[in-house]
Amino acid sequence: MSDVSLTGRSLVRGSAQGELLYTDVGLSFWGGVDPFSGEIIDCHHPLKGQCLAGRILALPSGRGSCTGSSVLLELLTGQNAPSALIFAEQEEILTLGVIIAETLFEASIPVLFVGPEAFATLRLGQYAHIENEKIHLSDMPSQEYSAAEATTRYSQLSTLAPSSLTLSDDDQALLAGHYGKAAQEAMRIVLRVAELQGAEQLIDISQAHIDGCIYTGPASLRFAEQLVEWGAQVRVPTTLNSISVDQCRWRAQGIDPAFGEPASALGNAYMAMGAQLSYTCAPYLLDSAPKAGEQIVWAESNAVVYANSVLAARTLKYPDYLDICIALTGRAPFIGAHRNQGRFATLRIDVKSLDSLDDAFWPLLGYHVGLLCGSEIPLLCGLENTAPSRDDLKAFCAAFATTSAAPMFHISQITPEAMRESQALGGFPPSRHLTIEPADLLASWYELDHAEASQVDLISLGNPHFSLSECAALAALCSGRRKHPDVAMAVTLGRAVYDDASAAGYITTLERFGAQLINDTCWCMLGEPVVPPTARTLMTNSGKYAHYAPGLVGRQVHFGNLAECVETACSGEASGRLPTWLTAVATRQGAH
Repeated sequence: MSDVSLTGRSLVRGSAQGELLYTDVGLSFWGGVDPFSGEIIDCHHPLKGQCLAGRILALPSGRGSCTGSSVLLELLTGQNAPSALIFAEQEEILTLGVIIAETLFEASIPVLFVGPEAFATLRLGQYAHIENEKIHLSDMPSQEYSAAEATTRYSQLSTLAPSSLTLSDDDQALLAGHYGKAAQEAMRIVLRVAELQGAEQLIDISQAHIDGCIYTGPASLRFAEQLVEWGAQVRVPTTLNSISVDQCRWRAQGIDPAFGEPASALGNAYMAMGAQLSYTCAPYLLDSAPKAGEQIVWAESNAVVYANSVLAARTLKYPDYLDICIALTGRAPFIGAHRNQGRFATLRIDVKSLDSLDDAFWPLLGYHVGLLCGSEIPLLCGLENTAPSRDDLKAFCAAFATTSAAPMFHISQITPEAMRESQALGGFPPSRHLTIEPADLLASWYELDHAEASQVDLISLGNPHFSLSECAALAALCSGRRKHPDVAMAVTLGRAVYDDASAAGYITTLERFGAQLINDTCWCMLGEPVVPPTARTLMTNSGKYAHYAPGLVGRQVHFGNLAECVETACSGEASGRLPTWLTAVATRQGAH
């Protein structure tokens, strides 16, 4: 190719050169990239097996978990980070990881976004040289550059407050250090992100949910302990996401202390900042769940989507570490889904009707819709008569948040801001219009239910954490029965739901069946020995975990509804049956 030069917007300034690794599919760094080797481990991604170390990664956007910023921080403080990031659209989760690395650890890489048209041009290059907002593509690497000079520029830029942002007297006091070093540094980070987002003002928030308490490696603990050393105290009621271990039982579960101790210490560090002991990835199940219109700051991707879409509260898909920075200041940029204009759908998706739906339909649909919409907010039509439960919507939100970058969705006549289509669309026609056929869902079913062997060694339930009604449904399915001795079953749930389920007798029923109940942590953080070392295949009813499990724990996955999971736990064999609402589709395809 001839040399090509492009200009983008610099989100983090600096110089870099290296081999260009291009993809047109978004990537979640959490569950998609090993934080220590830099290898892409998402088995559904076209770059699986590639290593990011020293390469310039070009991808349309991030997607999935808010913990992507934490994974990138571990890479940047280690030896296997990419040398630069280029996005088609403005991206905040991974960018925040770079901002934290340069602010606290003096490590950084340049980050740019270039727009969809210029981004498509990147596929032509083998090597790229970046100098701030300039990108030069070529067939050969260019001359060396000075990374030390780039790092100096980052440090100087990170202390500047955006001149276009109106600050209150209290904001100025925070920035001046009147509330302590931790609040001052947190405010600097909030303002830097606000500048990148183009915010003109900050708003007060009523509560926060912290995702950064997930242990991704030593840098995540160093960050939290540094804030504690600086005297950090949250200014708003703050709950904590699942941590990486069951804090009360991890030793009894056989977790290696080399992991269990720092993972538990990370939870304690956030508690020391004044956060509540909640440890759940489903904060919408707590009594503190926000009301419609409430301005909040939640991280944890499934919770963000649920808060916006089902509760009609208002939050962005906040990255790890920005969540605690906002909790320490009580102030958030007034952009995106915090504003009316940022909540309208731009994509309409018609879903062809299917009969006899069960609880596997909703996570499957969420997974598929997320793949279609990218960062666009979709409006789903054709589901008006399906009457999904809150548990159905919870499963949809988790799977949708796994494959998309959008902070919310609308379902016509079901979610609160879509009672009328014009309400969800803001009175404007959609920019795109798609249709989901039953055959499309069948293809996504086979992506999630891909294990070759029928034998199942582990049943994984509770991603996100089980609700009380899910505990009741599972207990009814398990009552008077006993699982197969060679099959493990584990259910993750928050402490509050566990206490209610115990009082209702559900825990006793599940333990008699042979299930293990795990608090504080979630399947996205669990590994061996909770996942039996001899296990080769697991089964789950979670679209989110069916996507992440192959990369996180290296097992093949069967996917099915809750009843099918219980039947498999008893027999030790997955039936391989499709749900009735997909059977006719598969039969027609087989006939062809």
